[in-house]
Amino acid sequence: MHTVGTNVSDKRVAQGDATRAALIRASRELFGEKGFAETSTDEIATHAGVTKGALYHHFNGKEDLFRAVFEQVQLEVSDKAVAEFLRPDSWEAVLDGCALWVDAHLDPAVRRIVLQDARAVLAWDDVRAIENRFGAVALRGALRKAMQAGALPRQPLRPMALILMGALSEGCLYIAEADGPETARAEVGTLIAQMLSGFRMPPSPPDAQPGGQSDPST
Repeated sequence: MHTVGTNVSDKRVAQGDATRAALIRASRELFGEKGFAETSTDEIATHAGVTKGALYHHFNGKEDLFRAVFEQVQLEVSDKAVAEFLRPDSWEAVLDGCALWVDAHLDPAVRRIVLQDARAVLAWDDVRAIENRFGAVALRGALRKAMQAGALPRQPLRPMALILMGALSEGCLYIAEADGPETARAEVGTLIAQMLSGFRMPPSPPDAQPGGQSDPST
């Protein structure tokens, strides 16, 4: 039996995971407050309570660490939207989930990391891939649910989700750059609701008879 060796190995893995989590947590605080350019690896290591060598053991450098932070922020925003997307009323779920996605980017730290620094630090393809993985995939699930409930017509899901996610991202950027964020948020909210309403299925007449053509498949 190798119980002692296994326990030591498990402890090292746990310690490594804890160190990595501490580095991401510290980096998120510093990147969100000061920005990528104004944050040094020395500050991150000190803030995380680890050595600089530990930082480079887990990450290739500050850019690699920023990517991990960016992914975490996108995951957190996505998780909040998904909580809305899962509500019973599929149409309200899409509307409220999209509104929540925009509102999440009003947080100054989220705005700095996602809307300002990400596009300057990471390659455009990387930013788009991460945004789509955490945003468009979640939105696609909500759209599928709305189509299955008859709130939206059956349409190709992937391009529809990507187009809507692009609109949400541009709306967030518009708000971030606006002189009056509250007015800009109201404008974006109205336009997104109108855009989504343009996709909505008209309500069936109360005297409609069952039958007719079936919905096309997704």
